[in-house]
Amino acid sequence: MARLFGTDGVRGLANKDLTPELAFQLGRAGAAFLRAHSPSAHPVVLLGKDTRRSGDMLEAALAAGICSVGVQVKRLGVVPTPCVAWLTKHGQAAAGVMISASHNAAPDNGIKFFGNTGFKLPDAVEDDIELLMNEPERMPRPTGSSLGCIEESRDLVDHYIEHVAALLPGGLNGMKVVVDCGHGAAYELAPALLRRLGAEVIALNVEPDGDNINRGCGSTHLESLQEAVVAAHARLGLAFDGDADRLLAVDEQGRPVDGDRIMLICLEHQVKTGRVKTPSVVATVMSNLGFEEAVKALGGELVRAKVGDRYVLEEMQARDIRIGGEQSGHLIFLDDNTTGDGLITALRLLEAVQASGDPMSALAGRMVSYPQLLHNLRVERLTGWQENAAIQRAIAEASAELDGTGRVLVRASGTEALLRVMIEGKDQAHIEEIARRLGAVIFAELAPAPVR
Repeated sequence: MARLFGTDGVRGLANKDLTPELAFQLGRAGAAFLRAHSPSAHPVVLLGKDTRRSGDMLEAALAAGICSVGVQVKRLGVVPTPCVAWLTKHGQAAAGVMISASHNAAPDNGIKFFGNTGFKLPDAVEDDIELLMNEPERMPRPTGSSLGCIEESRDLVDHYIEHVAALLPGGLNGMKVVVDCGHGAAYELAPALLRRLGAEVIALNVEPDGDNINRGCGSTHLESLQEAVVAAHARLGLAFDGDADRLLAVDEQGRPVDGDRIMLICLEHQVKTGRVKTPSVVATVMSNLGFEEAVKALGGELVRAKVGDRYVLEEMQARDIRIGGEQSGHLIFLDDNTTGDGLITALRLLEAVQASGDPMSALAGRMVSYPQLLHNLRVERLTGWQENAAIQRAIAEASAELDGTGRVLVRASGTEALLRVMIEGKDQAHIEEIARRLGAVIFAELAPAPVR
């Protein structure tokens, strides 16, 4: 039986895969487990959501499940995921729950839990919650005054905003910024925060209607932001995803700036100001080789983790590295929050750009990107691909051919019959030829999926 929790909570098509019945069971089991391990006699769970239409339905079901085991619920309303994480840690809550499918389309939704430390729950705890869902007789069934209640607690969000604003005490002194909120969780907070800090803000996609989150906008669709930055002669552009735990940027010429470059710009500034003990970062196996070389030039090490912010965080904690993240813009500043935080990433980037006095394009241009090819090969089966001698031989030959000037990465999708192939090198034509040959071997061994 497939595991219920994925790498980022429980996700699915709302009201089909992720049903209110499932949300109720998750709320009930999650709260029961966390209550049993909470020192508080009256544990509280914080509950946030993004702007999807299905958020209200899932919120109601989750809250009912949580209250049914005698745990209090404080509803935060529409907030970024990192706001829930920070408030859970600093508000003495037993847990936090965020209802969001991040950068996915509006019909999808998801549920992710944070423990009282502000970190996402470890796999073992998620497994315990899943087991408890299948054994309802183990959960308490209080009555009367022992039931949990639901309280509107939007005012708590102000504490998070004060924390983020305090990271930039010097303000932004009229810096002109275009902000694409993707009709998502940051649609109110991000423009308001930047204006409070003195920026001149042009806000895009701040009219959520329940169905337009991430639709042709936000961090997955930078085109309108690119045009707006150039038209407004802005210093730069910022793009959030649906739950505002990710941020991508656009320079003053309208060119995209990915998570690798944002990390490097912030790292250089923090090294210059003495804010970090080591110029090392944690990134994933997908980060560009040019980023690795730039970090080495600073005297640091780029530690590569598996794809997924939880794996980045594990390496950061194990090695006491304070900055880490992914190309996708999911960046973690561990001194500022326990998870990826788009608002904090935005302020750290703006701080670095402002302090340098240089245009964003010059800062981003300090990193030379190697060409990367990313192919998703849809195959008939994935079984045994790692043990397949022909595939492994082809991967080894491709790596040897690059001879230290590039990388070959092949990994299976966790949700579909896809092999994801990434080839990186200095010469575009060369890596395209390698990709063609490697793809032919993979299809010969695993067979392409039939067209339906």
